[in-house]
Amino acid sequence: MTRTSGLVFLLLAAQIPASQTLTSTGKEFIVVFPENIAYYHPSSPENKIWITALHNDTVITMSPSPAEELPQNLAAGETKSFERTEELGKLDFNNNLISTPFKVFSISDKSIRITSSKDVVVQAISIRKRSVQSALVIPADKLSMKYFLPPVPEIEGTTDQGVLVVNVTERGPFRLIIINPSNDTVKVAIKGGDEISGDIESGKVAQIWVNNTSTPQFVEADKPVAVFFSHPCAMQYDCTCGLLHAMLPPAKNHTVKFPVPPVLAEQASILLSDQHSRRREHFRSHSAVVQSAGTAILYRPTLLLTLIPEEEFGSCFVVPFIENKKNFLIIVVHNEHKDGIHIGKVPLKNADWLELNGTDYVSTNISTSSPNTFVWHTSSTMAVYFVGNENNTWFGNPAPVVSVTPDFRGCAVTPEVIKILDDANSWQNSIQSCEDTGLNLISLSNNSLQKQVCSKLPKNGVQKVWIGMRRSSMTGDWYWLNNDPFNNTNWAPGEQVGDGQCGVMSLKSSSNCGWNDEDCCKAIHPVCYRDPVILQI
Repeated sequence: MTRTSGLVFLLLAAQIPASQTLTSTGKEFIVVFPENIAYYHPSSPENKIWITALHNDTVITMSPSPAEELPQNLAAGETKSFERTEELGKLDFNNNLISTPFKVFSISDKSIRITSSKDVVVQAISIRKRSVQSALVIPADKLSMKYFLPPVPEIEGTTDQGVLVVNVTERGPFRLIIINPSNDTVKVAIKGGDEISGDIESGKVAQIWVNNTSTPQFVEADKPVAVFFSHPCAMQYDCTCGLLHAMLPPAKNHTVKFPVPPVLAEQASILLSDQHSRRREHFRSHSAVVQSAGTAILYRPTLLLTLIPEEEFGSCFVVPFIENKKNFLIIVVHNEHKDGIHIGKVPLKNADWLELNGTDYVSTNISTSSPNTFVWHTSSTMAVYFVGNENNTWFGNPAPVVSVTPDFRGCAVTPEVIKILDDANSWQNSIQSCEDTGLNLISLSNNSLQKQVCSKLPKNGVQKVWIGMRRSSMTGDWYWLNNDPFNNTNWAPGEQVGDGQCGVMSLKSSSNCGWNDEDCCKAIHPVCYRDPVILQI
């Protein structure tokens, strides 16, 4: 089988935002495959679940069990693909209710529950002939109880005919897919206009048609649910139709910015929805950013793509690769943070950057050939999308966020811990104080670590802190507590030749975290530290 190159979207922030997105990692997931083209299509769908482990000895269970045997365990960074036959069919209604199908939930049990012993990432793909769509699966513990409904996009041959024909797939309505991952029955209501409510039992899926109106609407549940916006066979090119499918993000209560990848701007519109409005906006080339207090989904022929707001950028992502398809890697990055991007182990170099009009972002295209690519940044956060194309048919989704903490060493699946203790103590007693919290008095033997730690420490509190540096009583040489070589230093001017036997670091805003020698018996706050867990890729 021939592997083609792949393409990823990256968006980088100017700085790490105060509010970070949650990662896409978890231990409990529930997956559904939407109806693709039509349930009666003669060709069977190719439905696959990708599971990527982030830690060694990860054990996966799946219910119902897949046809192939589940692996005993997965290694860190390993992705396993599972083929599935489950697929949601048409919406089934009681004959007595067919006159009001837009007010009735159609319930299905075609779901797959995934449980893992350690954190994993889950993605799903559905392929039927030329109809291809992929989806990010959000862990059950990171779902929400409220979602805004996007407006229905304008699609020639599907939504522009005035009258919907519910028995003709390509002329039928868009639908919501609501999934209950909990162990209890969930009460769900669609509000804003005529309220529609119902119960969804544990592990089951509700489908309901969406009215093509501008009335603001939202899904509200008494327990967390997953919600998708979908059409099985929206018209495409050359009298063909295909699946459109996008996850809805949790409702927001404040306005955020969504930078738009310019490569997708052609024929694009943005589907915006919040508490007070539900509207379509044509993409404006003079400003490649939209604002909303709710949902923003990009629509272009054959693709629905949930946009990622600036405040939900991450630092490391896993990007899948679909064999025998044209996958594309597209990068959008803040102009000040083009350096530091890595595709796997390789730094991104010599890229051709294009400006995003009206923003501080730039864009470039690159290619990859790896079936499982980790994209990470050394010092900034970013948003990453996985997008592909085949025969003018686009597919893609926001790439799963593995980490939200940038690290110069790689993809930090468990971030470093840096803590200034509340109690000041002597240098010797500070060693024990750090250990009592499960940490160590920090050793800064690496220039990159020194710079990273300095950028994260507050400069408006204590003025100096103990670090794990001491002068040998026998030789007079300085050494680190963790026994790393004492080669790279950050002495403040004229401070390495004093009488002090222990090391402190200045946190004055103008000091660049320079080091000084100090009397070891002085009461000073220590900086305690624990190393990150870096994914081996």
